[in-house]
Amino acid sequence: MGRKWNNIKEKKASKDANTSRIYAKFGREIYVAAKQGEPDPELNQTLKFVLERAKTYSVPKHIVDRAIEKAKGGSEENYDELRYEGFGPNGSMVIVDALTNNVNRTASEVRAAFGKNGGNMGVSGSVAYMFDATAVIGIEGKSEEEAMEILMEADVDARDIIEEEDAVIIYAEPDQFHAVQEAFKGAGITEFTVAELTMLAQNDVELSEDDQSQFEKMIDAIEDLEDVQQVYHNVDLSE
Repeated sequence: MGRKWNNIKEKKASKDANTSRIYAKFGREIYVAAKQGEPDPELNQTLKFVLERAKTYSVPKHIVDRAIEKAKGGSEENYDELRYEGFGPNGSMVIVDALTNNVNRTASEVRAAFGKNGGNMGVSGSVAYMFDATAVIGIEGKSEEEAMEILMEADVDARDIIEEEDAVIIYAEPDQFHAVQEAFKGAGITEFTVAELTMLAQNDVELSEDDQSQFEKMIDAIEDLEDVQQVYHNVDLSE
């Protein structure tokens, strides 16, 4: 699938670690998930998923606890979940998910990040139809065949299972996210290198060196925005 998920995650975590941006983004996401339902991950599947993701990025416990306690405390801080779609150079497509308490500010900032870096925002639906919502789970210590056997024994379906360097990456339907994890936990695997619900492009594109440089600059500008939580695209940046 041309992604090499572990490398992508490590690159993003390394980029964000210097400023703790990733922790702030997770804090906001955990707060919203906890406030929208029960602040207990065993009773709130959305919160459980966010905490599983946070674990793969080594988000400190105090960040998690603070966000959940804030939700329990009845904070009046509210966030809207927004999705923007847009285009970069030479057929590249981008989806941007945000959590914001100021819709006008976020829309303006995302539009500027596109426009100042050779891209442009599109209308709703102009890009998303070229992506599929996908659960991505990464494990270590098992072969592709062993991973497949574990899932078959647990009667869990996967779209695809691929060995990537020292890990095995499982692609599944979004509603199978927890089932895949529970299958591996039942086999003694409790640590996951990747635990994501993502928008996976149906077809990746490769850009020229110049276009890729411009595209990466655009993606960095979008990801640096405080309100942006996730950015998905169809460009193969795995090399």
